[in-house]
Amino acid sequence: MATITCSNITKSYGGHPVIEDLNLAIPDHEFVVFLGPSGCGKSTMLRMIAGLEDVSSGTVAIGGEDVTHRHPGQRGVAMVFQSYALYPHMSVRENITFGLRRAGVDKAEIERRLHQVVSILGLEPLLERKPKAMSGGQQQRVAMARAMIKTPKVFLFDEPLSNLDAKLREKLRTEIRRMHNTLRTTTIFVTHDQLEAMTIADRIVLMRAGAIEQQGTPDEIFDRPATRFVADFIGSPAMNFLLGRVQNGAAVAGSVQIPLPPGRFRLKEGQEVELGLRPSRMDLVAADAPGAITGRVQLIENMGSEGQVIAEVDGRELSLVTKDFRRLSIGDAISFAIAPEHLHVFDRATGRSLLAKDA
Repeated sequence: MATITCSNITKSYGGHPVIEDLNLAIPDHEFVVFLGPSGCGKSTMLRMIAGLEDVSSGTVAIGGEDVTHRHPGQRGVAMVFQSYALYPHMSVRENITFGLRRAGVDKAEIERRLHQVVSILGLEPLLERKPKAMSGGQQQRVAMARAMIKTPKVFLFDEPLSNLDAKLREKLRTEIRRMHNTLRTTTIFVTHDQLEAMTIADRIVLMRAGAIEQQGTPDEIFDRPATRFVADFIGSPAMNFLLGRVQNGAAVAGSVQIPLPPGRFRLKEGQEVELGLRPSRMDLVAADAPGAITGRVQLIENMGSEGQVIAEVDGRELSLVTKDFRRLSIGDAISFAIAPEHLHVFDRATGRSLLAKDA
């Protein structure tokens, strides 16, 4: 069992707390992504689990054993960093097996494990190469193999794809997820890239200012954001927000009037709210359709099979994503709407979602 339990974790630097009373439980075999902006504490949490940072207070347990004060090498974890940190004078084979050779593991066992990891990561043709003769993506795969060959209880990835170009990032994301599906090792992956998190995670832990803002599956985080911060952070293009109020069963923001499904939100007449409209959840409609938002096209961004259309509505810009963007031109009048079940409503004072618990 490689469950991970963080209980009442606090981390301070010079008396300044960066993580306060954080609690988190990660079941065996789960692939969890720590997501959030720079400075939110996600890498600090990872390093405390690894034993590379001291815990100011609280406990870290792996497999039911308290490892809070254990040396990193005694925790059964393997970590892959943003920097590949390969020995330049060693071949791929030597880099991958260095830790096992140093620990005195039997040569036959080393070869067995080496064959297994290089097969998973497609490194067989590169075993005799030196790092300088490889691409960044190949070097990162070697760093992953070096961690995998230790057969750890837990894999920890600290923004391992940040130095790679977009196409390589996509390829390695797929390989990391495939590796997890094969090995089923409990994994924590740190990133600031929400697309990366959405594509590889079983569960996302979204952090903000040293605390967990929300945790859940990618679908839960995307479709049911608990706060305005989560709604704004997740999704590309970013969510549209409109300040408005509840009036006669509708959310009203200037010329925008969106009918509110009875019982879906916890609202009061006249309550000041902030509406959230995802660009990908809106459709072009007739100008007289219920809840239609009318504006004028300001910009069209061709994204291939679909396009982002930016329209001016009441003096501000709203965006939507549509496959029908090619029939539009800059300056055209446009009407679009969002289905009530895809509307998000947040309390203007607290930023918390007003979605009813049973909705």
